[in-house]
Amino acid sequence: MTIEPQGPVESFEWGRYVVSGREFGKDIRIVGNRASKWKERKGHRLDAGMITGIGDDVDVLIIGNGVEGALECPADLREALLDRGIREVLVLTTPEACREYNRLHNAGRRVAMLAHGTC
Repeated sequence: MTIEPQGPVESFEWGRYVVSGREFGKDIRIVGNRASKWKERKGHRLDAGMITGIGDDVDVLIIGNGVEGALECPADLREALLDRGIREVLVLTTPEACREYNRLHNAGRRVAMLAHGTC
């Protein structure tokens, strides 16, 4: 499925992203235009140790919780991220997260995304 050819996330399908012309596997971290593997995600319940590579200068952190929304992001983790200075935390299915990332990035927002590409 193509998300938005003009955005950093050009396409996403089960376990595969294309970001700024580069292909990535099932878990991804994007900050601005920089994409990398999100290796810290383990299992289907996020904890603070899995939230890496995201600076405090991010206004919005988008968490893509999988194609079917199976990755749980507990309320206390969201609160900890807000306490850390991130102004907004959005938890969306990964296809929605990719579209929202592109929309906010193209609008000039300081946005980051951690996304799980299966489940």
